[in-house]
Amino acid sequence: MRVLLAIALAVVPLAAAPRGLRAGVARVDITPDGPIWMSGYGARTHASTGILQRLWAKALAIEDAKGGRVVIVTTDLIGLPRIISDPVAARLSQEKGLERSRILFNSSHTHTGPLIAGNLFTLFELSQADRAPVDQYARQLADKLVQVAEAALGDLQPVSIDYGAGEAGFAMNRRQFTPKGVIIGVNPQGPTDHSAPVMRVRTADGKLKAVLVAYACHNTTLTAEFYQISGDYAGFAQAAIEKQHPGATALFVMLCGGDQNPEPRSALALAEQHGAALAKAVEGVLSSSMAPVAGPLRTAFENTELAFAPHTREDFEKQLSSKIPAEVRRAKLMLKTYDDRQAIRTTPYPVQAIRFNQGPTILALGGEVVVDYQLRAKREYPGPLIVAGYSNDVLSYIPSRRVLKEGGYEAVDSMIYYGKPGPYADDVEDRIFASIGRVMKRVGVKGVR
Repeated sequence: MRVLLAIALAVVPLAAAPRGLRAGVARVDITPDGPIWMSGYGARTHASTGILQRLWAKALAIEDAKGGRVVIVTTDLIGLPRIISDPVAARLSQEKGLERSRILFNSSHTHTGPLIAGNLFTLFELSQADRAPVDQYARQLADKLVQVAEAALGDLQPVSIDYGAGEAGFAMNRRQFTPKGVIIGVNPQGPTDHSAPVMRVRTADGKLKAVLVAYACHNTTLTAEFYQISGDYAGFAQAAIEKQHPGATALFVMLCGGDQNPEPRSALALAEQHGAALAKAVEGVLSSSMAPVAGPLRTAFENTELAFAPHTREDFEKQLSSKIPAEVRRAKLMLKTYDDRQAIRTTPYPVQAIRFNQGPTILALGGEVVVDYQLRAKREYPGPLIVAGYSNDVLSYIPSRRVLKEGGYEAVDSMIYYGKPGPYADDVEDRIFASIGRVMKRVGVKGVR
């Protein structure tokens, strides 16, 4: 009897409602119904030809003992623009009473997923027939994002949540310096961050309910010649984790991987290999001692303004003769803004913080954020800190001061495909970190510098 009692007492702290947290998970299939133009590579010349892997939107809802809730929605997509994420958040606010700061959208940035209306919209010149599936997909996607978030909230039950971090070594800085400038290549000496944060969610009886893993690396193992829909390495990693733990849901959060590529790449076997490497890192964390996570939850969200470098009408008139079709399309868009006397000088930019009283703080930044932001935030704020990019609005690349000065795709050329007027002003990093400082202060996190 004493032995049984001792075992029972040992199990109780792990099981029944420890730390006062409840959580729910849900998933919804967001795979396109038929052929659709794919995003990420302007070199593609036709729509998708099949499905290699299903795409998912997944949601993890967490509630603290005081009823404070957050919902993290992850998507196997290139990125969600605010024309989709903001209305979805508004619907969740109206229907579920969630403040905007308590809803986080993150995209894996797979380059073998569908073109998303409002994201990278100058990448192609589509016919009306090609555009129709893209527009229809966006409408259906919004409804599915509401659906998956509400389903996760409806699944709330007592859980224990733990945090740890592993490493996966396949991410590499891609900003290669050449006599002709910075190109997308391989830069082993460039900054990177191989950490892979992991959050584990277990039910009151100790059963694994969900695993959230994050990593800073483009989902570009599968390059432009691939025309089958898939989630790239992140999709394979999630599938491997779920196969290892039947009944559990794996969610992937993209960190600040704007200037990071998987290496090696350009083969299906390599996407599977990188996914297996990330899944193995997760298994290592799950089998080790993890730190308990506890509430209450505190959240903050704001839209700050980023300024673009000065531009004139003449700049875009000159680009009308460009040999790059996307640059011509961008020029026409910008000239229309001049015609309408609404030339674009600034853009709103979302910054969000979600803090567990005990455990990690999630700092979520919009756009394709380069790794400099992740490394700097981790230097300036106490850990554990999960610095997510590709969150809430994937509006463009977000260069650091260093990257902006060096130039190259992330700083300049990419703005063509995002339909932005040009590079950001020199103070882009200052503006973003000022906003980071404000939201971190509101959730009670003080800088260490």
